[in-house]
Amino acid sequence: MAPEEKNPLARQRLDGKVVCVTGGASGIGAAAARLMVAAGARVVILDRDDGAAEATAGAIGGGCEAMALDVASETDIDRVLADIAGRHGRIDVMVANAGINIRRTAVDCSLDDWNAVLQVNLTGVFLSSRAAARHMPEKGGAVVVTASIMSFSGGGLYPNISYATTKGALVNLVRSMAVEWAPRNIRVNAVAPTWTKTRFIKPLTDDAELTAKLEALTPMGRLAEPEEVAHAMLFLASDAASMVTGHTLAVDGGFLAQ
Repeated sequence: MAPEEKNPLARQRLDGKVVCVTGGASGIGAAAARLMVAAGARVVILDRDDGAAEATAGAIGGGCEAMALDVASETDIDRVLADIAGRHGRIDVMVANAGINIRRTAVDCSLDDWNAVLQVNLTGVFLSSRAAARHMPEKGGAVVVTASIMSFSGGGLYPNISYATTKGALVNLVRSMAVEWAPRNIRVNAVAPTWTKTRFIKPLTDDAELTAKLEALTPMGRLAEPEEVAHAMLFLASDAASMVTGHTLAVDGGFLAQ
């Protein structure tokens, strides 16, 4: 009997794998880094806030390191990921999580704001995934992208045109990369979280009335915890999802089921 048949959770382990997490200094990225280290991975936290990345890596402890990375820079991405692959021999998993948000209506969104969000949320994910794939071993690897419930929805209680557009585009980017890289056994999937209790949405959760409205929009009646999203990421990154590719997994308390 194969070891994983004796222990069905063994396939969710990442023992010995090299994992990169962009935007890993805080929030969902930090939760994913902690969980993947606990699952046996060597995790590199990548964030443009190198001080926060170092602090998070230090708090996680052994099996975690940090490097500064600006996902809006192709040169930076290629250089940093080549360095990681050179030191560790390969990259097995890329968690393309970095993202920004500039909340504007369509008529008020400047071209500079639009381009800034696209550069990080869409182009940055493409560049990070592409660079990681170049360093994945012949046996394959995995890419996990952070999309959003706004990938499938026109909005909630406020306008957010550039963010919703980029998150929607990620769903088809994931599909396209999944199909292209399937012959190399590189799986590409995404998670689509609901509003999650991180500093990313602190302007919303600081407003008790707005928070109550967000909870009311969610059938399960609450916001998500970062760790709940991270567990979905771990599944998609692991061999437990060995036949799953091109999929976007909602972690949304039923928001998209309505």
